[in-house]
Amino acid sequence: MMTRILIASAIAVSLVFATGARAHDDKKPVKKEERQADGHAAALGKPGDPLKVTRSVEVEMNDTMRFRPDSIQVKRGETIRFVVRNSGKVKHEMVLGTIKELKEHAALMRKFPEMEHADPNQVGVDPGMTGELVWQFTTDGTFDFACLVPGHFEAGMVGKVRVDR
Repeated sequence: MMTRILIASAIAVSLVFATGARAHDDKKPVKKEERQADGHAAALGKPGDPLKVTRSVEVEMNDTMRFRPDSIQVKRGETIRFVVRNSGKVKHEMVLGTIKELKEHAALMRKFPEMEHADPNQVGVDPGMTGELVWQFTTDGTFDFACLVPGHFEAGMVGKVRVDR
């Protein structure tokens, strides 16, 4: 029994470090827009300042395991407010990153399906609800977004963001 408790504790500690979670001073809570990317989607940019949004892009998520649109074009330097609507009956999320990061995170989510996370590069949305994600794109290239709820990524719930000059 003690071995199981130690293993569970070790897994919990490793998840905290793997997901970039950090302890903060309880006297001064950190606002979502003040968080750093901490490696999350750092290749494509950083959390955006909601007061400096260049434009809004509406994204629909649904139970056919698709995003609409599944391809988004932005200019380097733009700060985008993604208005993400879940028109389905199950929870979905939109997570920005490289395909490598998304695959690794999807594998972790399959191992720990009840894991909750609040990274600056993602928004989880309950059925029938709308959420927002503000991101500043600082690097040219083609990047990815996906739903990492177990099984959704594997079912093809992915999209692309193309960042041009």
